[in-house]
Amino acid sequence: MEVACLCIEAAYDLPEDTTAAISGALKKEGSERGKNFLRQYVENARIAKKERIPICQDTGVAVFFVELGNDVRIVGGAICDAIAKGVERGYKEGFLRMSIVSDPLFERKNTRTNTPPIIHLSVTNGDSLVIKMAMKGGGSENMSALAMLKPSDGVNGVMDFTVKTVVKAGGNPCPPTIIGVGIGGNFEMAAILSKKALFRKIGEHNSDPKYARLEEEILERINASGVGPQGLGGDTTSFAVHIETHPCHIASLPVAVNIDCHASRHKKVIL
Repeated sequence: MEVACLCIEAAYDLPEDTTAAISGALKKEGSERGKNFLRQYVENARIAKKERIPICQDTGVAVFFVELGNDVRIVGGAICDAIAKGVERGYKEGFLRMSIVSDPLFERKNTRTNTPPIIHLSVTNGDSLVIKMAMKGGGSENMSALAMLKPSDGVNGVMDFTVKTVVKAGGNPCPPTIIGVGIGGNFEMAAILSKKALFRKIGEHNSDPKYARLEEEILERINASGVGPQGLGGDTTSFAVHIETHPCHIASLPVAVNIDCHASRHKKVIL
């Protein structure tokens, strides 16, 4: 039941940090068209919360980051199966759009359950089970990108790739966006890090001062691009840039950029 509730609440209720980011952007936005879009986002969120309807019709792929304490024992079945059943129940009971096809290429038939979900499972110390859930719609997810840079590309290479990716996306991911950047690891780890970064509260910086400064510098460049709300011009293209890192090979510099739309739909429960 917890997973089903997470799905419904994520679809209906805009997180407080997102609401605060929109309100803050309204005070700074210089474009009247941009301000109008931001006001519409606030009103849309109000209606969704009051009427208990989805903030956006694209209720996306259900993505989970699950932290399983090593003292936790799961009984009655596999945890991934339980999460999948919760997604199916939540999407049906919440009247959320089913968007998953069983075969990605040849027979794109809807599973009619919005399953299987994407689950990243890790084992941690302790006796708690932490489930973080996000809805990733096609508009933002399709604009994400990954590059295997050379170590010599350095900071400027990371900045240029990130800014280029966001600017190229234009209005497709429904900006203002939140930008998750994964640096290091390897091909798949960089992508996972970039998505994990989106679970951080908007504006909560990386704990390393060097990366915190880099987040701010990239954000400034993105907002100076003029893409603006809905890609139609303005000062607010992104609310935040969040960077997560991992050690990597001496010959590699993997960088992934995962984009989240202004309706950053995520929820968390600790059991």
